[in-house]
Amino acid sequence: MFMFEKPLGMRDTLPLLYETKKQLRQKMTGAIEKWGFQFIETPTLEFYDTVGVQSAILEGQLFKLLDQEGHTLVLRPDMTAPIARVAASRFYQENYPLRLAYDANVFRAQQREGGRPAEFEQIGTELIGDATTSGDAEVIALMIAVLKEAGLQDFKVAIGHIGFADALFKEILGNQERADVLRRYLYEKNYVGYREHVKSLPLSSIDKGRLLQLLQLRGGEEQLSIAADLVSSREGKEAAAELGKLWSHLEDFGVLESVKLDLNLVSHMSYYTGVLFEVYAGNVGFSLGNGGRYNQLFERFNTPAAATGFGIRLDRLIESLGEQEETPDIHCVLYSQERRTEALKCTALLRGQGKRVILQDISGVNDVDAYTKQFADVAYFIGSRKEEQDG
Repeated sequence: MFMFEKPLGMRDTLPLLYETKKQLRQKMTGAIEKWGFQFIETPTLEFYDTVGVQSAILEGQLFKLLDQEGHTLVLRPDMTAPIARVAASRFYQENYPLRLAYDANVFRAQQREGGRPAEFEQIGTELIGDATTSGDAEVIALMIAVLKEAGLQDFKVAIGHIGFADALFKEILGNQERADVLRRYLYEKNYVGYREHVKSLPLSSIDKGRLLQLLQLRGGEEQLSIAADLVSSREGKEAAAELGKLWSHLEDFGVLESVKLDLNLVSHMSYYTGVLFEVYAGNVGFSLGNGGRYNQLFERFNTPAAATGFGIRLDRLIESLGEQEETPDIHCVLYSQERRTEALKCTALLRGQGKRVILQDISGVNDVDAYTKQFADVAYFIGSRKEEQDG
């Protein structure tokens, strides 16, 4: 009964989609390399007690298995934690920043009714050892450059700060459990539910108004002064000030047309500690990628280091781009046995010119006309040369 079925959330990649992904991958990784980032690979399997625990992916989304010694392993659910592990253990030095990049598949188990992929490809970067706002601006500007290189035009990067909403909730609610309820509404983009829940809280009308005003803090630089007035705590004001500094850096990078502020942006990733961001395109409901600052993750690998980075999902980017790449031009050399040597020489010549060429014995084809219609060009080496000259 499972002959043609695949595990839940797993998908096949057929030739046309494979070609599209390959073309995009080359453009994106090339753009990242131009910024001086170096690509690394990590194992598909990691120990649960290290990468699995530190990944910040929900426990129910981890693919777990046991090795022969009884250790619990996981299929890597993200790339940030594995890169933190290898950088902390192998080559991170505190005296200079490290710029790493990756192109890898990650695995997250899905519920049967979800309909989402359980395996997908991510391309991204990690800037390790740089705690400055310049580092945040660099990875955001790089992500924008990568998306443009991929051919995406209609998109916006929403930028927030994990500390702003946390500070506001702490001031007004004073309870982590109550704050988590509102944070969940924001993460799910359920703004109607957020408003209804705020209205039901036993708070003063002023405090309810402050919580509701949070939803309006989207747009340009003018939102920062409003945000600073909305909070009274030092943490909240520092978060707004940090975003103001980041805005100035992004202006210097020349990317303000691609960004907007979103002060109610939150994340389910528990390791984010400061600036965070998500990228959205006009025709896709999900974010194409996200990132942010995570200054505490390396401490869990006994190597304190500030870090920031981003990841882009290739499947969602392809969906946003809409049209897939055309089928590549493939040539065919069709031959009969007595002309095989000539056909091989012709094939080698064409391949030497960088063309994709199929070499096909005509006796292996049932319908020659139907078979050859799929190719950009066909070279025939059929029958003997004398027969060809006589014809």
